[in-house]
Amino acid sequence: MAAYSFTKTIKATPEYDVATQLSDATGLSRTAIKDVMAKGAVWSDKSGRKRRLRRASTKLKSCAEISIYYSEDVIHQTPPDPTLQEDQYDFSIWMKPPGLMSSGSRFGDHCAIERIVEKTLDRPTFLVHRLDRFVWGLMVLAHSKKAATDLSTQFQNRETRKVYKAVVHGLITDPCTISVPIDGKDAVSHIQPITPGSERSLIEVDIETGRKHQIRKHLASIGHPIVGDRQYGLPDEQGIQLASVALGFKNLEGFAVEYRLPKDLEPSLNS
Repeated sequence: MAAYSFTKTIKATPEYDVATQLSDATGLSRTAIKDVMAKGAVWSDKSGRKRRLRRASTKLKSCAEISIYYSEDVIHQTPPDPTLQEDQYDFSIWMKPPGLMSSGSRFGDHCAIERIVEKTLDRPTFLVHRLDRFVWGLMVLAHSKKAATDLSTQFQNRETRKVYKAVVHGLITDPCTISVPIDGKDAVSHIQPITPGSERSLIEVDIETGRKHQIRKHLASIGHPIVGDRQYGLPDEQGIQLASVALGFKNLEGFAVEYRLPKDLEPSLNS
C-alpha cells in the first residue's frame, strides 16, 4: 500500500495559531501537526520569502500563506546518528553515516545532518558542501555566517582538498585522471589504485571539482563502477562502497587544517 502523502496551502488567519489552522484544514490532529512542524514540513510564504515554521503556537499576518508538505514515508523515518570528530566552535567535523541526508527537502529536514547537528550543538548550523545520502565519511559544517561564507568560498574556488576511497568492480593498476564533463561543466577526478584485485579494486580518488555524483559517474564511465552503486552500476547488500576519508581547508585564522576518517571506517576489500 502506498504511503499517505499530500500538500496543502492555506491563507493565514491572524486570530489562530498555525497548528490550529492546519489541523482544521487537513483533519490531522494538533499533536500530528506539531510533530510535522518540528520535523520541518510546514512553511510560511510572505512576499516570496519562504521559511520553515517550527512552533505550533506561531501566529501569522493575513498576507502570509501556510503550506504543509506531508509524507508518511518522510515523517516516520528515523535517521542514523552522525559522529562528532572535532568541534572548533565556528565549524565542526562530523562522520556522516550512510543513509543520512546532507540537507532536508520541503517534506522535512529531521533526517538531514544539517538539522541534527544544529539541535545537537544548540548552535546555528550552515551546510557548505554535501555527500550523497548513501555515501559516508567526513563533512564540515559551519556555525556562523562568517565561517559559512569563508568555507563555501573555499569549496567554490577549489581551495579545499577532498579525498575519497572506493571499492570498484574490476582491476585498476595504474593511476589516471578522468576529465569527462558532467552536466556540461568541467569535472576532474584523480584515481590512485591502492589494492588492485582481479574482481574488485580499492582506490583513492582526489577530486578537483564537486559535481553531482562526480566520482560515481566518472568511474562508471571507464568501466569500473563503484560496488553497490545502484544507479550507475549494480546493487550490493553492503551498500555503495564510497567514503570521504580526508578533508582539508583553511580555518578562519587562515591556517591549513586536514582531517582524516579513522582507518577502521574506511572502505576496504574485506568489508
